[in-house]
Amino acid sequence: MKAKIWKTIPTVEQLNNTSKNTAVSNLGIEITEVGDDYIKATMPVDHRTKQPMGLLHGGASVLLAESLGSLASIFCRNSDDEQPVGIEINANHLKSATDGIVTGVVKPVHIGRTLHVWEIRIENQKNQLCCISRLTVSLIPK
Repeated sequence: MKAKIWKTIPTVEQLNNTSKNTAVSNLGIEITEVGDDYIKATMPVDHRTKQPMGLLHGGASVLLAESLGSLASIFCRNSDDEQPVGIEINANHLKSATDGIVTGVVKPVHIGRTLHVWEIRIENQKNQLCCISRLTVSLIPK
């Protein structure tokens, strides 16, 4: 059984409302599922997320990854007086996508008092790994 990581249990509706009128909603990213230790979201591969050669833009994948990790950190923080900020992200783009949707899943690598590390896996509709990313988040005072 996986450990529950949330200090406050997020809902899909709450997470999608948090992202209204942001880059997340403008790219069509939708949170679809919350588990005991993960959040899952989809992103379309369309005119908003493709680069000029017709492939999923690596920056869009990184935006999906950082958004998932940052949202997860919000619900793992010890206090509302803390604000999560990304301090480092890396991504390996392993397979291209040209249409459909991709799905990102964020899971913790480390949840400390002031530092969170997240792994984000982004797969295409054939469940093939397109991108793997690691995000480090610092919790700072508001």
